[in-house]
Amino acid sequence: MRVPTLQEGIEQAGSAVNLLWKPDAPPWNPPVVPAEFVGWRTEQTAAFQTVSLSNLSHHMRDLFISGPDATRLLSDYSANNYANFAVGQAKQFVPVTAQGHIVQDGILIRDAEDRYTLTGPPASQSWILFHGQQGGYDVEFKDDPDSQFRPGDPVLFRYQVQGPGALALVEQVFGGPLPETKFFHTVPVRLDGRHFHALRHGMAGQAGYEFIGDYADGEFVKDALLRAGEEFGLVQIGAQAYATNGVESGWIPTPTPGIYVDPTLAAYRQWLPVFSFEGQKPLHGSAFSADIEDYYVSPWELGYGRSISFNHDFLGRDALMAAQDNVPRTKVTLELDQQDVREALGGELGYLLTYGRYRIEAGGELVGISFYTAHIHRLASVLALSLIDNAHAAPGTAVELVWGEHPGGDVDPDTDLGFARIRATVQPSPYNEYARTKYRADAAA
Repeated sequence: MRVPTLQEGIEQAGSAVNLLWKPDAPPWNPPVVPAEFVGWRTEQTAAFQTVSLSNLSHHMRDLFISGPDATRLLSDYSANNYANFAVGQAKQFVPVTAQGHIVQDGILIRDAEDRYTLTGPPASQSWILFHGQQGGYDVEFKDDPDSQFRPGDPVLFRYQVQGPGALALVEQVFGGPLPETKFFHTVPVRLDGRHFHALRHGMAGQAGYEFIGDYADGEFVKDALLRAGEEFGLVQIGAQAYATNGVESGWIPTPTPGIYVDPTLAAYRQWLPVFSFEGQKPLHGSAFSADIEDYYVSPWELGYGRSISFNHDFLGRDALMAAQDNVPRTKVTLELDQQDVREALGGELGYLLTYGRYRIEAGGELVGISFYTAHIHRLASVLALSLIDNAHAAPGTAVELVWGEHPGGDVDPDTDLGFARIRATVQPSPYNEYARTKYRADAAA
């Protein structure tokens, strides 16, 4: 039975928004990993007080890219700087459309001179796979979907250790400190004859490493970390706590790919199946628009400017150059009034995570949109990672977040549907001071 394409799905639904708008869509959580080990509140706190272990082996797609044209392909279809891309280095991958809209970010590691691993949500991998296959590049691909879609085990294990005790724990496991490693670089390591890599990185903006290697060695490595971690108060992180930890560090997950109406991407939409990330990742919340382009974002807005290089030609280069001095929105963190949140939810404040797109208003006018909202128990705060008009982006600015689920369809986006208004205060992004200062300084260096 033939699977419909994304283009066919859009046409059958009547528009991309009709296809994707799904009120009350449940939040995504990483597969396979238990929701909680010792409780999401404790797990949220561990990376900031003791040391945490997150199993990242199952929820990301890996695309392994190799061959003489691997660098040329990636350089042609992303804004990254490949002239200074060292073997063993990782970069925030920034592919954009011809109009300069983000396709999807990811993490790209250069494993060898002509070999890379692209990891993350699946849209950027599809983008590179399509252009590599259609463009006559001399490359080979090995595609490893996440564990929701792949039968059997992953190719790689990934365990992230971070927190104030992370470096001491690592020294205990390896019998001494690891070789000096720059931020977002890997170093080869060995443990009882098993060879893998340590990436200097941490999702919550704390010190730590991400250990990456053959999945067959994963249980051995995890057991070694857990045994040594008992001395340091190590806490395993469940899917719920892990899914909330990007809010403080300022990472907007899974922005809407800018691919749905551009006529030059018709062949791409015909290549993608409708039962794909691009065809099924739901939009919902109070910020409804019938125009899918209202959900597109630029890498400038997402804070990826440090990853953009104009020293080479690539798809979207002219659009990014034209937009760099006129970025209309700023990424911010909203602190939501907790009493207003309780009233909007109709009960006590417990676990909260949503990727809904919610309207942000000032004086009754739309001034922004939220992307990622979570209850951070450690801070006794509900935070919403958002993009907001520059005029309202100064820390301390008072705004309102409109909480509700617009039904979509023919209902006007500006119709008053009686949704709750939650008072909010604009704060910087990243919200976490360490992530905003020391961690970001390391990234820039």
